[in-house]
Amino acid sequence: MTTLFSPLQAGDLLLHNRIVMSPLTRARAGTTHIPNDMMVDYYSQRASSGLIMTECTMVDAHACAFIGEGGIYSPAHVAGWKRVTDAVHAKGGLIVMQIWHPGRAAHSLLNEGEQPVSSSAKAIRNDVTQTPEGAKPYEVPRALSTEEIPRYVQMFGLAAQNAKQAGFDGVQIHGAHGYLVDNFLRNSVNVRTDAYGGSIPNRARFLLEVIDAAISVWGAGRVAVRISPLVPFNDMTDSQPEALVTYVAQELSQRRISFLEIRHEDHALAEEQAILAIARRHFHGALMSNGSYARESGESTVARGAADAIVYGRPYIANPDLVERFAKQAPLNAVNYDRLYGGGPDGYSDYPALAAT
Repeated sequence: MTTLFSPLQAGDLLLHNRIVMSPLTRARAGTTHIPNDMMVDYYSQRASSGLIMTECTMVDAHACAFIGEGGIYSPAHVAGWKRVTDAVHAKGGLIVMQIWHPGRAAHSLLNEGEQPVSSSAKAIRNDVTQTPEGAKPYEVPRALSTEEIPRYVQMFGLAAQNAKQAGFDGVQIHGAHGYLVDNFLRNSVNVRTDAYGGSIPNRARFLLEVIDAAISVWGAGRVAVRISPLVPFNDMTDSQPEALVTYVAQELSQRRISFLEIRHEDHALAEEQAILAIARRHFHGALMSNGSYARESGESTVARGAADAIVYGRPYIANPDLVERFAKQAPLNAVNYDRLYGGGPDGYSDYPALAAT
């Protein structure tokens, strides 16, 4: 029987287990967005994961949504991340970089006055974001012109090249949570009338062009995608999520990418289980599921074949040795929610391993 501890071939990546570390924004890179000693410690501590996915990483200097997320748009960023990948590989781990543009979730105060961009000029409603001047409402983004879009595809392609130079094992395209790729995918935001709007194939065009740019760098077997078709975060919905997932899964399957990650609001919701089943039916590569899993629910999902691996977020924040704890059914450290974002190693790289508790 397949378990969380069974190996998994995901494209060109051989995972030693199916307990995957979710991309987790922790905002420890400071204003330079260059990885530092804390980040080297943090990621290398979690190398026993079947696969580590990094926090969302900026593809451009004007692609900041959080104060302190990592970047991958300059030689200094490449060198900083190379220290991370070397440390993870020294412990036998695998690590892919999640590359990302925040789209309308950015703010001009974080991007040298540059207005956020999106598929359409529709702001995130009824919410605020943190800026150097405190909490501010989200701004109305500028809709990208058709002629501009290839430049943004190229940003992702260059980020994929930089990630390769930094020693990563692959890249994941962040197509979830209301950021730029998702701004095109879901029709609560995308009201375009050109080749990038309207029908599902048109709305998925930007995602697929970004994926193809990454494949041109890495080969399909080291490129992955995350989508969140039902997650309302950042004021996002879609009128036909089942049809959207069907089309995207089919296109990704044809490209034979490494894996597809479905990010759920909560994996146990009936509608989320239905979306996962649609992805399973139409995507024939490695399928990963992410959304409030415990060890037991993850085991059950993998055992019945609903997904091939489980992506854990909150448990990995406080438990660098999550694989070992699951294997021994040991208690988990509690998350210090006051220290999630920014600051020093406390609540970041100072959680004790099982042998130290």
